[in-house]
Amino acid sequence: MEDDFYATLKFKNGEEIFAKIAASEENNRTMLVVHHPILVQEIKSKNGLIGYKVEPWLKTTKEDMFIINMDNILTLSESSDMNMILMHQNFVKDCDSTIEECEDGEYELSREMGYLGTVSDNKKVLEKLFKLDSPENKSS
Repeated sequence: MEDDFYATLKFKNGEEIFAKIAASEENNRTMLVVHHPILVQEIKSKNGLIGYKVEPWLKTTKEDMFIINMDNILTLSESSDMNMILMHQNFVKDCDSTIEECEDGEYELSREMGYLGTVSDNKKVLEKLFKLDSPENKSS
């Protein structure tokens, strides 16, 4: 197994991910061990600012490491782009810190996840906001 490195992978199906990668030779085949693969999408605002949306590659699993056969890869580009590396590291850190697993396998809610409240309380707030912003209320 060789040293880990950051890279962008382009699959033969057109999908593109960014991840921390280690290459491994086994039985005359090169396999990639991919850690915390992410999808990165460039977002442009109306005023010209550019930002990035970062999300997990696979959304229906809690796994963070995958083995990929090089036969499925169209190209691989090692990255030394510190902005991309920092985005990836922040994503990994956020994933590790926002969900705290209990012993019984359930997840605890924390204030870092957002606002907490009951459905009925939030419903009242939304109804109040909707009534204040509705056109019928503004004309009277």
